[in-house]
Amino acid sequence: MTGAGDDGSEISYDRSLWEEADAIVFHVPQLKQSRFPPRKRRGQFWVAWSMESEAHYPILAQRAELGAVFDLWMTYQRDSDIWCPYFGPEMIPGLKTAPIDKTEARPAAAFISSPYNSSGRIDLLEELMREMPVDSYGKIHRNRDLRDDAHRSVKQEVIARYKFTLAFENAISRDYVTEKFFDPLLAGSVPVYFGAPNIEEFAPGDNCFVDASRFGSPRALAAHLLELAADAGAYSAYLRWKREPLRASFLERVEQVRGDAFHRLAHHLRRLRAQGADHRRVRESPADVAGTYLDHSIRPFQSKPAQPARAEIGELTGKTQAMRFS
Repeated sequence: MTGAGDDGSEISYDRSLWEEADAIVFHVPQLKQSRFPPRKRRGQFWVAWSMESEAHYPILAQRAELGAVFDLWMTYQRDSDIWCPYFGPEMIPGLKTAPIDKTEARPAAAFISSPYNSSGRIDLLEELMREMPVDSYGKIHRNRDLRDDAHRSVKQEVIARYKFTLAFENAISRDYVTEKFFDPLLAGSVPVYFGAPNIEEFAPGDNCFVDASRFGSPRALAAHLLELAADAGAYSAYLRWKREPLRASFLERVEQVRGDAFHRLAHHLRRLRAQGADHRRVRESPADVAGTYLDHSIRPFQSKPAQPARAEIGELTGKTQAMRFS
């Protein structure tokens, strides 16, 4: 078993447990490589799980079409059965931590390493760097090095010294708000955000970020940032929220996602059972139905040895998982 909750739920990588599992969780980004069971056992729930944008995985927008395969959706999208955003209660202390002095000569820092660019973020970075000084620590247009960039804490220590952090998502989708937005907020740097059109709904405080999409050009955005950087009073207004109560709407959303996502899934399944809900019956082969939308021949399910145990259930990624609960 990979993990067991105090509520009696168990999560495993062991594919041989598929027949006795109450639910099987499939990682959407790896569905093309997934091994589907030959059938869905009566009473068993299949769950589609992803933290990636639907811009990269359009299957996330095909819930109705894939209703014959998946009973529940567990994603970053707020209308999912189990909502899994990139924030949670563990962030509250950091969000309330006072910012440190801004000691870096350049006003903004960037950390972009992935080539994924459906949002156009790399182009925006290039144009912005032509208009204002930016320290780029990522693999894209790097002009500054880090002693160790393997840990999130190192990134936060660095950006805490900058007035602004370029928080550009790799895709633009509603609700797709990642750590790129929250890391600067935690560190006490002002995020210059480019991504989800409903970003304001995720803001923990008033006037806590700069929305890059509201500017007509990178030049106009750069001019605004340089003006703020030169005006101590105007800049400090963007950090005032750290001394004030967090937004009630944000705190309500934090409460919605309190607890490990997989434990919340187990609780949700229990509620469904108590209400007499059943899985959606599959009239066709699950692999054939999914294959229609993935445009890929999905391999039949095969048992695999159990994977080594890990400490955190929340770290289970890239695996087909079996879940059972008492």
